[in-house]
Amino acid sequence: MSEGDVLVLGGTSDARAICLQLDAARVPYTVSVATPTGVALAGDIAGQVRCGRMDLTEMVTWLREHQTRWVIDASHPYAEVVSRNAQAACEQTGVLLSRYQRPEQLDSLTHPLLHYVANIPEACALIQTMGERVLLTTGSKELALWREGLPGKTLLARVLPVPEVMQQCADLGFGVGEIFALCAPFSAEFNAAFYRHCRADVMVTKASGAEGGYQEKVQPCLDAGIPCIVITRPAPLVTGDERLNSLAEFAERLARWQATA
Repeated sequence: MSEGDVLVLGGTSDARAICLQLDAARVPYTVSVATPTGVALAGDIAGQVRCGRMDLTEMVTWLREHQTRWVIDASHPYAEVVSRNAQAACEQTGVLLSRYQRPEQLDSLTHPLLHYVANIPEACALIQTMGERVLLTTGSKELALWREGLPGKTLLARVLPVPEVMQQCADLGFGVGEIFALCAPFSAEFNAAFYRHCRADVMVTKASGAEGGYQEKVQPCLDAGIPCIVITRPAPLVTGDERLNSLAEFAERLARWQATA
């Protein structure tokens, strides 16, 4: 068995937890991350780390060259392109694909100020009827879409403190008082103070689950009387036994894979 037999699509804390289970089971693997931030998040795992995005063609080539037998998609719940490429690549190569997704926690909170939408255009249409200062905690990838969809609003971006993201914010016209470079997740107390500090009229987030500090982010927002827009997750591409919703389910799937490897 080699590092090419198992490919983990990572870049999340979930992926690191899965890698640690593979380490404990003495299963060699490679984890693929998109950026140096993902490399740092992987930490001191025993597997190989591959850094750099792969399109569909590159992923197919990688799977064939390494004779991969199992792909574990543990990418971010909103990384639709990565998951679509993984599904297509595994279909083309006949490789087993499992998808790990952290629980959403959407049922844990209900409130008149809590609004669920399916995408950014829906969110923008709703926010148009709300306050002036919009706090975006949805990451940096879609900032251009928010700028386009909310031209009359003051946008506040809470993003990762890395140089390329800072440059992206500057290129999109975010001023120094509109960029909050911080590394989440945070406590409920921190978020409550942060909302007061940035004077947000509306907060936008994603269903990031416990690992992303979802409840700690949303509850203080609602307690402060601030409308909260939650962009729900895209429908999962993998269903049935290969859709794994907890680390316990992954452990069981790993044991079954090892028994047949």
